Amino acid sequence: MAEASAKNGHGAGNGTPTDKARIWGGIDLGGTKIEAVVVDARGEVLGRARHPTPAAGGPGEVVKELYGTLGEAAQAAGVEPAKLAGVGVGAPGSVDANSGTLAHTSNVAGGWDAPYPLASDLRDLVGGGKVALGNDVQVAVAAEYKLGAGRNYRSVLGVWWGTGVGGGLVLNGVPWRGQGSAGEIGHMVVKPDGARCGCGRRGCLEAYAGRACMERKARAEAKRGEKTLLFDIMREKKRTRLSSSVWARALKEKDPLATWLIERAIGMMGVAIASVINLLDVEAVVIGGGLGSRLAPMYLGAIEDAMRPHLFTTERKPAMHIAELGDLSGAIGAALLAGPPM
Repeated sequence: MAEASAKNGHGAGNGTPTDKARIWGGIDLGGTKIEAVVVDARGEVLGRARHPTPAAGGPGEVVKELYGTLGEAAQAAGVEPAKLAGVGVGAPGSVDANSGTLAHTSNVAGGWDAPYPLASDLRDLVGGGKVALGNDVQVAVAAEYKLGAGRNYRSVLGVWWGTGVGGGLVLNGVPWRGQGSAGEIGHMVVKPDGARCGCGRRGCLEAYAGRACMERKARAEAKRGEKTLLFDIMREKKRTRLSSSVWARALKEKDPLATWLIERAIGMMGVAIASVINLLDVEAVVIGGGLGSRLAPMYLGAIEDAMRPHLFTTERKPAMHIAELGDLSGAIGAALLAGPPM
């Protein structure tokens, strides 16, 4: 079901914009949902919309859904997509910002490996305007750094816990992208020769903490006879996947399999986050993403406890925060990527 609104908790506008040349669109492409916003030059959200991510169909279906979601957000803001000054897209996988291509997207629409010209396809649909492509978590962390939980710090690690586990870095006030894929904390090895990850490797953090991998593990355990409420709750909620709300409900009801899987995930997150702190000594850690935003209020202390045995300097721990922009951090960050002069 689509969701469109011109109101939200981050400074939504209340009228048709008067200067359409200074309005930007942002789209957050996730494994389960596509979130789109239209923002002004201050990053204030004027309109938003949400669609489910296509479960199959590859990049062509994804581009059509990106445009449809953006169109609803633009309509809520009182502007046509072709009138936007630019559009940014935050996407998981291997992003080449210069060529506007996206590859290795195991968690989206059945996945694809070869580079796909997502930016140019979307540019054709929005009337030829500027379309910028960036890593989904990197742009979300940039938004939290500029407007949200990271705004009081010069160095921040963002950990986005959702369908996969993504990361982003701001070092000394500068987003650090390395050669394009810096911050991929989900593919740090936390257990050599460990569980198989969606990327095909073994022992990655995402293999233990990513929602998709946890669901695969839950299904395997249930097939072996392990009792769980997870799939009953999923069917009751009319979902096809174990969404963050399903996990939250199962945890509330103290389901043993859900509890074990989440506690295992938190333990592995502690290993990975502490390792990043030991290397880079950032001031703050921001936890976001679908599962992160839903579960971190309950488990932020547990994540800190899981980090503690692995920290080299225990007397100077990083500040721990939950993403303040919530579900909109990725879409707002994508819009900022397109050019608002913050």
